Amino acid sequence: MSDTSAGSCCSHNSHAHVDAEGRKDLLASQAEDLAECPVMTGSTVVKADAEAAGLFRDFEGTRYYFCCAACGPLFDADPAKYAAAA
Repeated sequence: MSDTSAGSCCSHNSHAHVDAEGRKDLLASQAEDLAECPVMTGSTVVKADAEAAGLFRDFEGTRYYFCCAACGPLFDADPAKYAAAA
């Protein structure tokens, strides 16, 4: 990446002057805010987004969050299989 403003991701000549100490990273989610989709293992899900979209199921006292609408019906077909894999 070059040091020109055209080559910088945030139009600064250099990132060296940016001090992140004491600042909250607004783009980073906390670990407790994330889940792994039990159907598409390896897919990270933001719990709040999944809840808002209805992409979750409760099974045996545990809530499972899905990465997309297709995962819900697959989970419903065999919840014990996916719960054991989670």
